[in-house]
Amino acid sequence: MAQAADAARTVILTVDDDPGVSRAVARDLRRRYGESYRIVRAESGESALGALRELKLRGDLVAVILADYRMPQMNGIEFLEQALDVYPGARRVLLTAYADTNAAIDAINVVDLDHYLLKPWDPPEEKLYPVLDDLLQAWRSGPYKPVPSTKVVGHRWSARSSDVREFLARNQVPYRWYSVEEPEGRRLLTAAGQDGQRLPLVITPDGTALVEPEAPELAARVGLATTPTADFYDLIVIGGGPAGLGAAVYGASEGLRTVLVERSATGGQAGQSSRIENYLGFPDGVSGAQLTDRARRQAAKFGAEMLTAREVTGLEVNGAARVVRFADGSAIAAHSVILATGVQYRQLEARGCTDLTGCGVFYGSALTEAASCQGQDIYIVGGANSAGQAAMYLSRGAKSVTLLVRGPDLSASMSHYLIQQIDEAPNISVRPHTVVDAAHGSDHLEQLTLRHTVTGESEQVDAQWMFVFIGAAPLTDWLGDAVLRDERGFILAGPDLTADGRAPAGWELDRPPYHLETSVPGVFVAGDARAESAKRVASAVGEGAMAVMLVHRYLEQS
Repeated sequence: MAQAADAARTVILTVDDDPGVSRAVARDLRRRYGESYRIVRAESGESALGALRELKLRGDLVAVILADYRMPQMNGIEFLEQALDVYPGARRVLLTAYADTNAAIDAINVVDLDHYLLKPWDPPEEKLYPVLDDLLQAWRSGPYKPVPSTKVVGHRWSARSSDVREFLARNQVPYRWYSVEEPEGRRLLTAAGQDGQRLPLVITPDGTALVEPEAPELAARVGLATTPTADFYDLIVIGGGPAGLGAAVYGASEGLRTVLVERSATGGQAGQSSRIENYLGFPDGVSGAQLTDRARRQAAKFGAEMLTAREVTGLEVNGAARVVRFADGSAIAAHSVILATGVQYRQLEARGCTDLTGCGVFYGSALTEAASCQGQDIYIVGGANSAGQAAMYLSRGAKSVTLLVRGPDLSASMSHYLIQQIDEAPNISVRPHTVVDAAHGSDHLEQLTLRHTVTGESEQVDAQWMFVFIGAAPLTDWLGDAVLRDERGFILAGPDLTADGRAPAGWELDRPPYHLETSVPGVFVAGDARAESAKRVASAVGEGAMAVMLVHRYLEQS
């Protein structure tokens, strides 16, 4: 039947720690849906997550996940929260006893729960199948259609292969990874007429083979928008982090013709975070990818246009128009611009790090590499929240995680809740007063030279994985002299431009700059790129919204 054809590789997954209950659920599911769907059964949250990850790598789809609430180590809500990051489109059902009804109701907000079922569910014809039928119908009519996935063939220790995987993952493009050392990887190379000397090889869903593709070509081939649909807009937002996404949502929802331009992937540094636990409205935390995906879909719903893999190289004033120039020589213009370019992690200047970047040395979380770190010893350089979040995430599967901190402890720059979590994690340790002097390895990281900044003593440690979070540098060099910046490159705005009571040089209006307005009227800044910003996700989103309010004020008076 048609349903069976559509669902040929689609899974319904059930997890319950009671083997008898687990078998009974799977039996009832197979009886009704076995001809159309694969029924996958697990008896713990960890094993179910492992199954989901394997299905994801194979390109299989998951339509519905049923999880028992009362499971040891990881209860059903905790499992569904993590499963949401792997298969955000899967419909989620919690199996619960009557005594746990309140927990099930709370889960509706925590994990976007679609339904909860009371045990026992007998007879299934009345209590189970009608619910599943509705959820499956909703899933089939949603955006998560069965589509062929992109295939990436590369080398484990290849910086370019790592970059491509990160680009696809952060842009929510489904892909399947094949090592060049595996038989299937070699078969794909042969089919594409390649000998493996130039990697990665990317095979798009339509069968096109791309060898060492650059981001703009890759984005266009996998269906991401890279070309603007107009020459002129009301608002151009440059940067797709929390501030930029917030600006795009509020700008488009308030009727402004809005285009967001992102050089890599929406989400910024926040999008790489494994878990954000102090963002308002998410008491159990939210992954950066999950928050980014929701914000991107929200902006698109309101009509915001989003361009990916477009590098901005210049900002010019042409009368009332603000012109944004791209690296390929093209340009777009608008009445107003919001600069939300964010920051990037500073590069570690230790000897050997540059050559090993992407080959064991990573800046930011590089979450696509997390699966390869299972059972390994991991070093994290930095003592702020991003380093702490990465440590907690990677510690789930790592043998050990060591935080290397230049200061005496974590209290100077890390939130108290994260410090407590790190103290309670048995496989995370903190080495204060410690810096990396050198990274060693031929084609990948093999050892680190660590130095104690107080005693001066050095030692070499074996290491294959190092993630670096050592402060932020603003992504503003492309601006040149277009707007005023401070000595570190952060953009000055509002009161910071008029600290001496005078308007900035070249300011021609009879009013002072608005709060987030730069030295160019109609050009605003929001988020981490602004001088003296709070460097928090919530404040960045708020500034994006505030900048749109000031854009309206500017447009009304222009």
